[in-house]
Amino acid sequence: MELPPWFQKAVQLRLDEVSAQIEHDSKLSQIRGEADEAFEALFAGKDVVRMPEYAEWENRHIISMGIQNELLYIQGLQDGIQLTLSILSQSMGPDGESERANTHKAQ
Repeated sequence: MELPPWFQKAVQLRLDEVSAQIEHDSKLSQIRGEADEAFEALFAGKDVVRMPEYAEWENRHIISMGIQNELLYIQGLQDGIQLTLSILSQSMGPDGESERANTHKAQ
């Protein structure tokens, strides 16, 4: 089943909006700053893979990416729940019964 183009566009716009919000997250900015500092320290040596600075940068980079992915995942869950509730509420009548059940009773 292919999603309608308007829905795909709405999802993409929401993803862009959430990604922009995450880019400005204070916790993530701090972690990225620390990761950048650790990365810059790498260039002081020759064999960067064996240097403790490399390990420090790698750890901070992995943490930074983990936080970003976690924020995206949580926001995706929230958006999915909100979308599901919205769709369900539109399909329910004022008395809490589905429109399908109300149509069936009328026949």
